Amino acid sequence: MQHVVVTGGAGFIGSNFVRYVLTHTAARVTVLDKMTYAASPEALQGLPADRLEVVVGDVADASVVDPLVARLTGPSDAVVHFAAESHNDNSLRDPSPFVQTNIVGTFVLLEAVRAHDVRLHHVSTDEVYGDLALDDPQRFTEQTPYRPSSPYSASKAGADHLVAAWVRSFGVRATVSNCSNNYGPWQHIEKFIPRQITNVLSGSRPRLYGSGQNVRDWIHTEDHSSAVWAILQDGVIGQTYLIGADGERSNLEVVQLVLEQLGRDPDDFDHVADRPGHDLRYAIDSTLLRTELGWNPRYTDFEAGLKDTIEWYSAHRSWWEPHKQDVEAGYATKGQ
Repeated sequence: MQHVVVTGGAGFIGSNFVRYVLTHTAARVTVLDKMTYAASPEALQGLPADRLEVVVGDVADASVVDPLVARLTGPSDAVVHFAAESHNDNSLRDPSPFVQTNIVGTFVLLEAVRAHDVRLHHVSTDEVYGDLALDDPQRFTEQTPYRPSSPYSASKAGADHLVAAWVRSFGVRATVSNCSNNYGPWQHIEKFIPRQITNVLSGSRPRLYGSGQNVRDWIHTEDHSSAVWAILQDGVIGQTYLIGADGERSNLEVVQLVLEQLGRDPDDFDHVADRPGHDLRYAIDSTLLRTELGWNPRYTDFEAGLKDTIEWYSAHRSWWEPHKQDVEAGYATKGQ
């Protein structure tokens, strides 16, 4: 039976990947997660206990990581590396955890898979490529030069380069994926879409950075999970794959869709201070992934996926409501 160690497996994207693997395959999963504020142990409840193990620990701690990786002895066993600090606003306030987790943690993991000759898939972001003009007909590809603009994206770029170097210099069996913005269940309410949804559900108004013209390329987290699994099974070692679902929407469009789907006036929102250095537009060209590995997204209707997500947050108030006041207080100190 295939055994996969998933770092950051209690986080938003990681936990959805764990759920995908345990639902759609016969693999066993070991989750390694530091259980910071962004983790949700609840997201792992109800999954097959005989195929899931949860280890609380830091990906930057070699004494924790190395023994876990050493247990992966099967020919198809692997590590999937989701663990990361990922919130841009937090990286602007204090970059140090981003350097520690995203760069040092990736280094520690690379040394472990190198020592034990274990397959690795490293999960990254499209933000390493910087941004595009609103009227640029181009999208990011695997050949786009790196041009990170925040401490978060710079730390992820550094991690990507470490993986590439370990593949070339030491023969580590690794692949990399750079994905567009995810949405779906279990996403922390500090992030853009769940913040807007929970604002409306709480009876307040959504908050829109600046003019709201910034564009993000949205993908449902289940589509991200299926793409990562496809890469893990059939991806070419040393290759980078871009994961996207052609979901470009401006922040203004997203806020207005949330309002409309919850029966509110689409203009019932507040403009707030823009994020410093806010990237203008992200857009993914996932042609290589689709043609080489035959992957295609299932959630091709963003409005329908957003509706499902709104319904999930409506049904899980007990999960997010205890944290809502503190999250909004933090944003209020920045005028957001």
